[in-house]
This record gives sequence, structure tokens and C-alpha cells, in this order.
Amino acid sequence: MQLTDSLGRTINYLRLSVTDRCNMRCSYCMPAEGVTRKRHEDVLRYEELQLIAETAVSLGIEKIRITGGEPLVRAGIVEFLSRLAHIDGLRHLAITTNGLLLDKMAGDLYQAGVQRLNVSLDSLHRETFAAITRGGDLDRVLSGLDAAERAGFPPPKINMVVMRGVNDGEILDFAELTRSRGNSVRFIEYMPVIKEDAWQRYCISGEEILQRIAAHHTLEHVCKGAFAGPSCDFRIQGAQGTLGIITAVSGHFCGECNRIRVTSTGQAKGCLFSDETTDLVPYLRPPDPAALTEVMKGIVMAKPKGHHITSNGYEHKNFTMAQIGG
Repeated sequence: MQLTDSLGRTINYLRLSVTDRCNMRCSYCMPAEGVTRKRHEDVLRYEELQLIAETAVSLGIEKIRITGGEPLVRAGIVEFLSRLAHIDGLRHLAITTNGLLLDKMAGDLYQAGVQRLNVSLDSLHRETFAAITRGGDLDRVLSGLDAAERAGFPPPKINMVVMRGVNDGEILDFAELTRSRGNSVRFIEYMPVIKEDAWQRYCISGEEILQRIAAHHTLEHVCKGAFAGPSCDFRIQGAQGTLGIITAVSGHFCGECNRIRVTSTGQAKGCLFSDETTDLVPYLRPPDPAALTEVMKGIVMAKPKGHHITSNGYEHKNFTMAQIGG
């Protein structure tokens, strides 16, 4: 079954958050003081999250990415992932993590049936990494990358949020990872999700990022796979891995967007920056699979044409990525 929205876009990708909690405090993701934690009873139980996943797959979703917060901090996550991996019709199960717990959990995740790991990593320098994450341990993340490959995963994808004056001097170092380690690296434009003042000072366009790399390497355009995200992908000649540019601000990719999102509290969104949400909890407590199916169809059909964020400004309610599920 193919799931399409009112604009004819194929929707085959669900980002499903399992927690709003995180063991880092990244500066672009949440305020320094963190966020108010949701009450335990407000966070969906695994059985409820699985019903959402099963319903989505029955409608035509083929890829599910588990997000947070940091999904690996939630107790019972490996068993939950194993159940998701056995959903009939699900073709791709991935997880986005900050990597702090991968050195201990990579083997279990692989055995559970997770097929791909994305690791958020914004600096290869210990001091810069600690500053961005407000105390994160870079060595543990790098150990986690190695543990993932030993467990059997392909080299994890690495997501780097590029910030002018903070980590943009490392763009070429991250590009080199596609050759030295075979990782696929995604360079992500800085997005103003927490509405800090003068956020534009951090923004580097995808075009500038690409120009910096192309000044040192010959790049080949790479065709994206069936379950690829919104990046425009390239390969340095001879490299095993690829590099991608995600232009969420300077060059909207809304016309190709193939995803919907559900937060850990059951709020469904057709667009990250849309203020429109649909509460799925009434269809989960008690469970009403038929009604949930119709509601999720409606979410897809109501998916907006696009967001309105530009380098000049934007309008949306304040939120953190940990609350929504990056």
C-alpha cells in the first residue's frame, strides 16, 4: 500500500519518539537548565507506541526511526525495538542516538533487529564537544562508533549541526570521516528551534558548506536510496562513505518530505515546524485501532505544504528537539 498526502507526496517514514529525556544538554536542542520532564503517566507505554507503529505500517509506512530525547536511556528499549523489527511490512528500522551508551548497547541493538544507526556528533575536539553538549564525553561517543561496527552495523551515519564560530572549522575533518572510517556524514544547517536571539549568527548555508568541501575534494553526486532522508548527497572520489547537506533553512525540501512524527506523549505532527498537532492518546487509552487508523490517515492528508522558516525570521511555537523527537 502506498500512503500519499493531499499534495501527492509519498509518506513512508515515521519518526517515533520514545522519551523526552536525554543524558546531554546540547545548546541548540534545549536551554541550559534543561526542560521540564513529562510525568511518567504522560509518556506513552511501549504497547501504545507499538500500536502506533503497527497502524502506520498497515497504512504504508515502510521506515521507522526511533528518536528521543535520547532513546537509549529508556528502560526496556531493546525489547521494544525487537518487537518493532518483527512488524510485518516494516522494511527499515533505524535509531538516532547521541552515542553515549552505544559502547555498551550496540550488540544488543543489532541483535534486536535495528538496521541503521544515526549518531549526533557535532565536534571531534573534546573541549568543543563538551561545550556544545554541556559536559558530554567525546571519547565515549567515539568508542560507541567502534562498538557499533564490531557488532555488525554498517558505519553509522553521523549528523553534524554546523554552527559558525563554534564548529565550522571542523567541516573538512568530518568530510574526511567518509574516507578514513567510511561513515556517511550529514551536515545540517542550524535551525532556530529554541528561538534564541540573533540565531542567524550561527547559520551557515548548505551551499557554503559544500563549497568549502569542494575547494579541497572532487565530489560526485550520489543518488539517494528508497528510504533516504532530506539530504542532498555527494561522495568524495574514492571514499566509501558519503556526505550529505540538509538545507532546512536556506533551501526548503518540503516538496520531497516523506515523513510524519509522533512525540513520546502521543502528539502527531505532519511537519517539525508546524504548530498543528493531533493528540493520539484518546485512541490509545483505551486502544481503538480502527479509530487510530482513520486519525493517522487524516494526519497525512493534513500535512502542510511546507514551513516558513528563512534566514530572516520565522513563526512557530517554542519547543526543544528533545520534546518533539529530532
